[in-house]
Amino acid sequence: MSPRMDLEMLNAIPPWEWPNDAGALFIEVLRDNEAEESDRLIAAELAGDFTVVNDEIFDILLSIIGNEEETASLRGTAAIALGPALDHSAMEGFDDPDDMPISEPTFLKAQELLRKLFMDGDVPKEVRRRILEASVRAPQDWHQEAVRDAYSSDDDDWKLTAVFSMCYVGGFEEQILEALRSDNEEIEFEAIHSAGNWGLDAAWQHIEGIVTAADQNKLLLLAAIEALATIRPDQAGMVLVDLTLRDDEEVVDAANEAMAMAETMAMLEGSLDGHIEEEDLFP
Repeated sequence: MSPRMDLEMLNAIPPWEWPNDAGALFIEVLRDNEAEESDRLIAAELAGDFTVVNDEIFDILLSIIGNEEETASLRGTAAIALGPALDHSAMEGFDDPDDMPISEPTFLKAQELLRKLFMDGDVPKEVRRRILEASVRAPQDWHQEAVRDAYSSDDDDWKLTAVFSMCYVGGFEEQILEALRSDNEEIEFEAIHSAGNWGLDAAWQHIEGIVTAADQNKLLLLAAIEALATIRPDQAGMVLVDLTLRDDEEVVDAANEAMAMAETMAMLEGSLDGHIEEEDLFP
């Protein structure tokens, strides 16, 4: 079976069904400068999955990102592939290295290289945008200014990257609220996610309006359903319950999941406030 057939097969099935040698295939294709660009793009996209990612794969992806002879598309895809492992490493730390997909030296090396490349104005815009979107998964001090500058740009691509990044970098409540009113639906979509992640109460009215509107953009609706659960978990169920009667299975599932999450969050908040006893949470 050719590498292309293997890649297409792996791209079509969930990662937990990948064979044990999937990571080796990604490494082979990524290292092969003579391979088809489309194959290397698939390999780069898949290589960041937790089932295969490790220090060796990270180093290969980093070398692609820093190689100006590679296409901007491949470099950007390689950057995005780093995001999940960077996120996990920043959240969990390295107290138990055996449970981590990458080592701490590799994590620190990636952070430093991504910062250096982002600061280099000669690096193509597409690559710098993807670097920012990946690196904010493990926030550093330089991200505040980078996100602020990107948002103040007249370029909608940079503004979109900035609002995506605001989901991970705090301190941008006013900008998120402004982005919710954007005419660009991609920017609004990312603003909904950012508002939900930070539990931004001032965004409630706008996001509730998306859920209750007669004419709905489905992607915005799904994002809004999830956001309501984290913004006002004690009120989300009353807004979302009608969606469980829809004919659209995806919307129904999203509403049910959001209502369950909201109920759990509301109970936990009540517990912290002293209103709910431990046996009510864990009967």
